Amino acid sequence: MGPLKRLAALALAASLATPAMGQTQTQKQAFAAIDPLFATYMAERHAPGLVYGVVVDGKLAYVRTFGIQDTATKTPVTADTVFRIASMSKNFTALAALKLRDEGKLAFDAPAETVIPELKGLKYPTTDSPKITVRDLLTHSAGFVTDDPWGDRQLPMREADFTAFVAAGVPFSRAPGMAFEYSNFGYALVGRTVTNTSGKNYADYIDGAFLKPLGMASTGYDLAQAPKGRLALGYRWQDAKWVEEPTLGPGAFGAMGGLMTTANDYARYMAWELAAWPPRDGPEDGILKRSSIREIVRGQNFASVVSRTDRADPTGCDRARTYGMGTIAYADCVLGPHFTHSGGLPGYGSNVLMLPERGVGVFAFSNLTYAPVSLVVRDAAIKLVSSGAFPVRATPPSAAMQAMAATVQRMYAAGDVLAVREALAMNVLLDRDAPRRNAEIAALKAKLGACRAADPIVADNAMSGVLSYPCERGTLKVRVTLAPTTPESLQTVEFSS
Repeated sequence: MGPLKRLAALALAASLATPAMGQTQTQKQAFAAIDPLFATYMAERHAPGLVYGVVVDGKLAYVRTFGIQDTATKTPVTADTVFRIASMSKNFTALAALKLRDEGKLAFDAPAETVIPELKGLKYPTTDSPKITVRDLLTHSAGFVTDDPWGDRQLPMREADFTAFVAAGVPFSRAPGMAFEYSNFGYALVGRTVTNTSGKNYADYIDGAFLKPLGMASTGYDLAQAPKGRLALGYRWQDAKWVEEPTLGPGAFGAMGGLMTTANDYARYMAWELAAWPPRDGPEDGILKRSSIREIVRGQNFASVVSRTDRADPTGCDRARTYGMGTIAYADCVLGPHFTHSGGLPGYGSNVLMLPERGVGVFAFSNLTYAPVSLVVRDAAIKLVSSGAFPVRATPPSAAMQAMAATVQRMYAAGDVLAVREALAMNVLLDRDAPRRNAEIAALKAKLGACRAADPIVADNAMSGVLSYPCERGTLKVRVTLAPTTPESLQTVEFSS
C-alpha cells in the first residue's frame, strides 16, 4: 500500500462523528457527502491529523477526526485535541477591542499613539500621512508591509522586547489609509492596545472576557498549559517524512496568532458568534452586544474581487471581498454573504467559514505547516449549501407588511387602485396613473380569475417583499415596497402572474 493510501486509510479508520440527533435525513446525507473531501485532502497534503466540524443553529451538529496528534505516540485526534489556530486568533483580539470600545475605554478613531505611547516616535512616509488610528490597525490599513511568514516567527517575543521594537520605529510600505495590507505586526499592536486599555495582558483579558464565559476550558495562549496528552504537535512534511516544528510563543505577537483550542471549545465560540444573527429583540448575554459582534463583518476598507479560477465551474463564481475586524467578509453567487479567516503557523493550518443567514459554520484544524484547509472548508460549505438542507432563514414579515397583503387583495378584487387610495404613497399614481394600473389588473383577472388570501409572505426585509395569492387559474405575484411613512403606505406595487 502506497503512502497516500495508507494515510487515507488511517484517516478513515480514526474518524469519529457525533450522533446525528434531531437532524433531517437530508442533513445527514449532506454531512456524509463532505467526509470524502477531508479524507482526500488529508491524504494528498500528507497531514498527520485533522479535525473538522459543522455548527448548525447553536450546536456542534457534526464533527469528524482523522489521523494522529503525535507521530511518536500515534495518539489519535479527537474532538478534544488541542490545535493552534494561528491567525484565526485575530477574531478574538478584535472582539476584545470592541468590548473595550463598548465600555467607553477605547476610541477606534483616535490616534493609536494615545494608547501606545511608543508609536509617537514613528516616522511617517509622507508629510501628509494621517496618524495611524486603532481602526487602521484592526482593519489592516495602517500602511505596514504584509509580514507573512515573518510575523509567525515573532510569537515568542517578550512584551518588553516588543515595546523596544515599536519604540525603535518601523518602516511603512505606504501611507496609512491607502490600501488593505495584511499585517501581523498591526494585530500585535491591537493586542498591546487591549493590554494598555484593560490594564491586563491581552491574553488574560480575552480569557476572562470571552473564553471563561463561553466555557472554553481547553483554550488559551500558552502551549505549556495545554491539557496533558491532548496537544496536537505541529509537523512539516519534508523529505517524505514528518518533521516536528519548534514550539512558538507565548509572547506579544500571540494577539495575532497564538490561540490554541479544541473542536468542542471552538464550536461553542462559533455558536455564540453566529447567534448574533439575525438582529432581534431579547436580552443580551453580557459578554458582548450582538450588534457589536456583527460589526466584525462590516467591510471597513478597499473592497476587491476574487476571480473564479474555472469559468466553466458553476460553483467557482467571482467573490466580493473586504476585511472587517479580525475576519474577511465575502459574498458570492453560491454561498451568498459569508465570513471567514484562515490560520497558518509552522506546524499548523486552520480555517473557519460562517454563513450567518443560514446559522451554519464550518471549521477545520490540522497539525501540518501552513496547511491550506480553507480550500476544503469552502468546498464543504458549497456542498452543504447546495444540498438544500440548510436554507437561508426566512425573514419574518412585519405587521405592516401583513396588513398590506390584505390591502393589495382588496385592490385586486375591486379591479381599481383607487379602492385603496388611502394606502397609496403620493408617488404611486404619478409614476403610473390609475387607468393604466387598472387595465393591468383587468388583464390579470381575465387570466387568473378570483384570488384567495395571500400565502406566507416572502419578505426581503420589514418593508419589502413578494406577496403570492392562489387564484382560480394560477398564482398572482405582487412585489410591494412600503414607503418610509407613518402610517404605512405603498410606494411600489407591481403585479405579475
